[in-house]
Amino acid sequence: MDVEVLNHFLTVVREENISRAAELLHVTQPTLSRQMAALEEELGTQLFIRGKHLQLTDAGVLLRGRAEEVTQIIDKIRIEFKAGEELSGVVSIGTGGLMSAQILSKLISEFRALHPAVRFNIYTNSADHLREQLDRGLLDFAFFLEPVDIGKYDYVRMQVKERWGILMPKGHPLEEKSLISRKDLLHQPLVMTNRANVQKELAGWFGGSMEHLDIIATYNLINNVANLVSDGTACAMTLEGAVNFLDPQKFTFRPLSPDLSATSVVAWKKLSPFFGAASAFLSTIKRYAKTE
Repeated sequence: MDVEVLNHFLTVVREENISRAAELLHVTQPTLSRQMAALEEELGTQLFIRGKHLQLTDAGVLLRGRAEEVTQIIDKIRIEFKAGEELSGVVSIGTGGLMSAQILSKLISEFRALHPAVRFNIYTNSADHLREQLDRGLLDFAFFLEPVDIGKYDYVRMQVKERWGILMPKGHPLEEKSLISRKDLLHQPLVMTNRANVQKELAGWFGGSMEHLDIIATYNLINNVANLVSDGTACAMTLEGAVNFLDPQKFTFRPLSPDLSATSVVAWKKLSPFFGAASAFLSTIKRYAKTE
C-alpha cells in the first residue's frame, strides 16, 4: 500500500468530493477515482458510500484512523532525518491534568533558546490513550500519574507534588472549608476518575471502600464533567493540576484532609533509539528531574 495513496485517500475524506480533492492534489479526477477503487479492491471492502457527498463506511472510518497514524509517523521520520547542521524536528509530548506537566513551558522555553528550529506537539488526553499513542510511536514522551504500569517504559520521576482535592461550584457550602474531610463527602454527590488503579488509591483514603459514597459518574478528563460541577449536580474528586485551566469565577478547589498526594513520571518507550530533537530534549528532562 502506497503512502501517497493514503494521503490521497485522506484528502478525499476531508473534501468529501473526488473533484475537489483532485484539484487540490493536482491530479485528474479519473486518476483519483481509479486510485480509490484500487484501494477498495486491495483491501477487499467498500470504503465510501457514493453520492452528492462521499461518506465513509465503517471500514473507511477505520482506514482513516490508521492512515492518519501512518502519515504522522512518516512525516515525523522525514523531519527527524532532515539534513542540516541545525537541530530541528518535532518533539511530541502527551500530558494530562498534572502539576508536573506545567513545567513544560519552562523546559520548552529553555530548549528553544538553544534550538529555535525545533517544534513541539503537545497532546492532551487520558492516561490510557497516551499509553496507546506512546506505544504506536506517535508520542515521544508522556506524563503519567502514579500508580501506573510503566514496566515497558523508561522514565524519570518528577518531584512535583500531585495533590488530590474536591472541585466544587462557586458558592457551594464546602467552599467555606480550607480542607475537605471524609465526613464532608459522605452525602455529597461525586464524580471521579475512571482509572481503576487510581480508584484504589482513593478508596484507601476513604478507609478501604467507596461503596457508601454517592458516585454519580466517572470521567477520563475533568473537562468532560465540568458542567456537572458548575451547575451544582456534583463535586469532583480531582487533581489540583487538572483544574488550573478552569474558570476561577465558576469553580473552587479544596485539598483533602488528611492529605492525599501522588507522584508522576515522564515516560518513553524502553530502549527507544532516540536521536536528534527527541534525544536532546530527553537530556533536558533528565537534567531538570535531577536538579529539582
